[in-house]
Amino acid sequence: MYELDFVTDMVEEQLVKGNLRWLANFNEIRKNYSIGDVVFPIYASGGLQEKGFFLSRIFSAFVTPRYKVHFFLYAASEVDPKLLRKMILSCKSKFGPDDWIFIGSVQSEPLGKNLKEAVESVADKNIGIAACSLASKETVSSSNVLGKGLTKQLKLTEAKFEAFDWPNYLKSFTIVFFLGTLLLVILSLSGLRTAIQLWTLLLMALFSLVVAHRVYKSRYHTTLTLNAKGFQFKEGHAVKEGRWSDYTDVTIYITPSHETCIRLHSRKETFDLPLSRTGISRKEAYNAIIHLIRKS
Repeated sequence: MYELDFVTDMVEEQLVKGNLRWLANFNEIRKNYSIGDVVFPIYASGGLQEKGFFLSRIFSAFVTPRYKVHFFLYAASEVDPKLLRKMILSCKSKFGPDDWIFIGSVQSEPLGKNLKEAVESVADKNIGIAACSLASKETVSSSNVLGKGLTKQLKLTEAKFEAFDWPNYLKSFTIVFFLGTLLLVILSLSGLRTAIQLWTLLLMALFSLVVAHRVYKSRYHTTLTLNAKGFQFKEGHAVKEGRWSDYTDVTIYITPSHETCIRLHSRKETFDLPLSRTGISRKEAYNAIIHLIRKS
């Protein structure tokens, strides 16, 4: 049951981070949403209109259809075809005939033959179904466009966390700007008196902003990906992968610079997963990881 809760948290994280924006712009999320006697752990609603730059909004207002889009996640130990049909009919009766409906179903048991056939046989072009088994890691979807799109975008077996780390970006900017300014000073001392002026310093600052972002991405930006078997931690181009079965314990570790980490203990070494630089809460990370280690 804990695995299903973990998957629910992962899907919620994907919605909040905007990872399902290729399906729709989901801007409202409800938890434990009931339709009839079926309770969905997550229900998200939105539309196809863009919320970005001015030109994107104009294009969206005149070209993009104004369909309402609904996403449901259902999690249980096992889902049978009757329950799936009940979910579809309940959603169809609640929303408009032109609304798009996505239903993601995840279960801990392997997918049965009857359920696979029921999912694949969904013919309604406005309903996309994706069913996943945590036991067999198998995923099946409805054969229509929405079903295939949902399967491609929805990640039910892993969670990816990352956040922009401003201190390290400012460090990158400072390094680039200092080296650039030093070059201007050298040019000025070499006889090029116009090297150091207000406009050259402004250009160097703009140049540093762009180059610092590339330096930050290649050296400091961190990404943490978790799944049932292990993790992948990327810091710039450096990658560390590990399996939960290699570790025996988990603690919360505070670095000398007061950064909070999840420390993984094994017989040979310890490894720290920084939390603030990956945008994951301490409580969720600790509970999820210690459960995965104990189960492995």
